[in-house]
Amino acid sequence: MKKLLRSHLKTGFTEFMNELINGLAPAQFSNLFSVLFKHKMETFKLEKEPFLFLPTQEVHLHCVLDEIGQALKDVSYLHESDKERSREALSILVDTSPDWRRNGVACFHRRVKNLEQNLAVLVRLENPVPSPQGGHIRFVWLLLSGAATHPRLDVAVEFARLAKNPDFASAILRAEKADELFDAYRAAVDAQLHHTTPLNQELTPSGKPFGCLRLDLARLAGRYASDFSDGMKTKTVASVLFLFFACLAPAIAFGGLLSVMTEGQIGVVETIVASAAGGIVYALFAGQPLTILGSTGPVIIFMGMLYPLTKAMDIPYLPSVAWVGLWTCFLLILLTALDSCCWIRYFTRFTDEIFAALISLIFIVEAGKDLVLVFTDHRVPKDTALLSLVLALGTFGIASHLSKFRQSPYLRRQVREFLADFGPALAMAMMTVVAFTLHEVNLETLSVPEDIVTTSGRAWIVNPLDTPIWARWAAALPAALVTILVYLDQNITVRLVNSPDHKLKKGSGYHLDLLLVGLLIGAFSLFGLPWMVAATVRSLNHVRSLATNDTGTDRVVGVIETRLSGLLVHLLLACSLFLLQALAYIPMSVLFGLFLYMGVASMTGNTFFERLRLWVMDPLRFPTDSIIRAIPARTVHRYTLVQLFCLIVLWIVKASPLGLLFPIFIALLVPVRQSLEGRFRDEHLALLDAEEEPEEEPADISYF
Repeated sequence: MKKLLRSHLKTGFTEFMNELINGLAPAQFSNLFSVLFKHKMETFKLEKEPFLFLPTQEVHLHCVLDEIGQALKDVSYLHESDKERSREALSILVDTSPDWRRNGVACFHRRVKNLEQNLAVLVRLENPVPSPQGGHIRFVWLLLSGAATHPRLDVAVEFARLAKNPDFASAILRAEKADELFDAYRAAVDAQLHHTTPLNQELTPSGKPFGCLRLDLARLAGRYASDFSDGMKTKTVASVLFLFFACLAPAIAFGGLLSVMTEGQIGVVETIVASAAGGIVYALFAGQPLTILGSTGPVIIFMGMLYPLTKAMDIPYLPSVAWVGLWTCFLLILLTALDSCCWIRYFTRFTDEIFAALISLIFIVEAGKDLVLVFTDHRVPKDTALLSLVLALGTFGIASHLSKFRQSPYLRRQVREFLADFGPALAMAMMTVVAFTLHEVNLETLSVPEDIVTTSGRAWIVNPLDTPIWARWAAALPAALVTILVYLDQNITVRLVNSPDHKLKKGSGYHLDLLLVGLLIGAFSLFGLPWMVAATVRSLNHVRSLATNDTGTDRVVGVIETRLSGLLVHLLLACSLFLLQALAYIPMSVLFGLFLYMGVASMTGNTFFERLRLWVMDPLRFPTDSIIRAIPARTVHRYTLVQLFCLIVLWIVKASPLGLLFPIFIALLVPVRQSLEGRFRDEHLALLDAEEEPEEEPADISYF
């Protein structure tokens, strides 16, 4: 290899490449690289930068790097200082592992201080080389640059991703000349740029009334039995124990809030009853049973805002809410008939990340406010405040550490799996025991009613005819806003649950789920119960509690798709109505810690938060995923800034008197996303807003 490399490099870059591609003219040469790199020639001046393609018979990566380093002294277009710096960099790389590897492609990239001439080399190994991390490597990209980023990194990443395609992999392995390899790459890139991904079958309008609903029911029938049998695992038990408290605590918290906002018209008991009944029905009949139905902040606040409105109009609250709920039920059924869930395809990862971030922050902020309130309330003794803080942070810390125990080198695999699965439940149990042993400190515990009766002592059934006729028709206006809120809350949450990152196999049922929510809202309105909708944080935590993660990257590799866990959780909620006094021993600070854990855990996988970290990170330490390496850092930061601005606006609207218009502002995220198409390059926007998060591919590919 040394003789081959030296003989070609002595002549200089232009002659070398012309020889490799059999006399390709300089103009054609420039056009070729213009297509190859998907950039304008003048942007990076590619004709002035070296790009080398070399086949080799070497069988070790360090030998390949060593041979390149030895041959650098014969490269005529490199300054002597650049040669020396490049050799020093290569000597260090010889003893290191690749920066990243995917699909049989390994990439070495180093920033070389004061390097004037960048160096880029693509090496094809005629014999697969074992990788230190496992699997085999067939191509090596070497990139040395004077900057933290390099224009060729996007090409390296793109090349590795395309190598997953068997046709492209076969073409580049058969290539005997450089032009054949480059032609194969150019064809693959061109095909990708002109390829349009077909819409998800579930989000394709049928053109018939209730057409998509019928398709959802057909899919449900084919998988229904397995939805129960697949859940017969230990991980399901751990998920149930965790989700029980994760659903009970918000039900009590939101029920207490609604009781204050409505002066006792609806309270804790009604909220627990609605959560249990709605969750059982949803778990039995939903198209996507991994979604958890429950009370959500926006819906509860909307119901609370209706109380002063009805009071000002001198009309009864619960009958008026019943009409709003019945109108909402009708509108949601109408939307189901029109295949309206197909419109959610216009909501992309851009919208999902902002919405998920908002809900996560609500949980974190509310948990923090509750802890701060303990310290600021002069009626609370200092020892109580301090112990409350310890219990909350202890619950959060133990749950967080145990949930990541799979990656630990300690204990046997079965024990690590048990601790990781039962982490949140164990954390709550441990902190509750600690609180019980320190019973001399007066702690606030879970506030639960003594009997299963309505908060105001009214009958369970509400008579909607107790309202005047004009109020029955006027209820259609707030119902329209509720419909928008429920539609967005429900479908965005289901989109997040069905994210390709979660590797779900069975499909979902957007229209069936929306219909169920509409019917439940209508039924609950007649009983004076709060409305239930898909709860984002609880649903995402449900998915992650049933997920199997890759021990190396902590990415989801599979999820137990079952409706058994959701069913058992809400059956336990129903049973808790008869064990309310036993739950009164749980300190509220432990639940604050659980809220904090749920909020932080739901941030996992949200690339918006990951990109926020880049603002304060050394560019040399940027992750080597395809987004960061394929797109200039400035572009990534601009995109993240737009999302951050949208998040701040949503937060302000939620907390302002304009809270009733909150659903409209969520819907406005769609045109905001569309407005970015003229301000970002298409290929950059496609990667940033990709449906599936870019990830490391398996290293051992069969066709390599």
